[in-house]
Amino acid sequence: MTRFLALRSAACLLACALALGFPFALAQDATRGVVNVYSARHYDSDAALFGAFTEATGIAVNLIEAEADELIERIRSEGANSPADLIITVDAGRLWRAQEAGLLEAVDSAALEAAIPASLRHPEGLWFGLAKRARVIVYDREKVDAGELSSYLDLADPKWQGRICIRSSSNVYNQSLLAAMIAHYGAAEAEAWAQGLVNNLARAPQGGDTDQIKAVVAGECDLAVVNDYYLARLLADAASGDPQDPASAEVAERIGLFFPNQDAEGVHVNISGAALVAGAPNRENAVALLEYLATPAAQALFAEGSYEYPVVAGAEADPIVTGFGAFEEDALNLSALGENSAEAVRIMDRVGWP
Repeated sequence: MTRFLALRSAACLLACALALGFPFALAQDATRGVVNVYSARHYDSDAALFGAFTEATGIAVNLIEAEADELIERIRSEGANSPADLIITVDAGRLWRAQEAGLLEAVDSAALEAAIPASLRHPEGLWFGLAKRARVIVYDREKVDAGELSSYLDLADPKWQGRICIRSSSNVYNQSLLAAMIAHYGAAEAEAWAQGLVNNLARAPQGGDTDQIKAVVAGECDLAVVNDYYLARLLADAASGDPQDPASAEVAERIGLFFPNQDAEGVHVNISGAALVAGAPNRENAVALLEYLATPAAQALFAEGSYEYPVVAGAEADPIVTGFGAFEEDALNLSALGENSAEAVRIMDRVGWP
């Protein structure tokens, strides 16, 4: 990720943000204090953003990094004494967990409501999407014709028996996908789909999304369900001239990407998002950082560093990601993913999704 620091320095980002009109009146006061951020994202580009924010506002960013569930438990255990102001994590399902634990506080911000589409933020302002990703189908171009692919529901068709790879049912990305299907089709049809998918698995789920892509290359399956940025990372590695992963070149040669549901509700999307922690000791500073992260200039770097899509109109994604092509996305409000997550897990248990 360090290439983004070289390409877009914090100083350049600040200049861009100023030009785009972020309300930097606070910059006149260099003693405005701090904002404490608990983040499950681990990108150099995020550090550049926080540095630019401090340069612009005088507000220092104290960063604690850990996995999402660890951060949620830490805030819970710290209770009223928690120094946390913002929590940043991936997947609306994890934001829901923090919400259900009573750890979040609503933000009423005209700037955030104007910048972030309604489907990508909580209806009552408890969390806000800052970057999005699509859950797509990747396939071996030597074994699958793109014309054979259509929807998520089609993956339950017996024609795919023994041909599909996907992560385990414990993975929140799959839980959220199934939760979205419950919202669209009802629990009964979603369960029938999950059973059909399990029947079509090429092998027991193992590893992360990158491992599913590599399994397609290795011939263990013909297609897989993954978040698109995992493929983007491998393609970036292949294009680097000095690949760190020997499989990257073969991925670039053999793997195709397909956006499902283009004739239905659109491809399932999810987010990296942020929320104000209830009782935040530096509430005003936290809201200022949230609003800053939703400016087009900040959005470009926030999304580029992770190969995600910006949520704000006019912000640019990484060229590798835009190279995947345009797609229709599901407009379902992502709060539905949390609301249906418990039922999704029960369905996965019933159908024997490993």
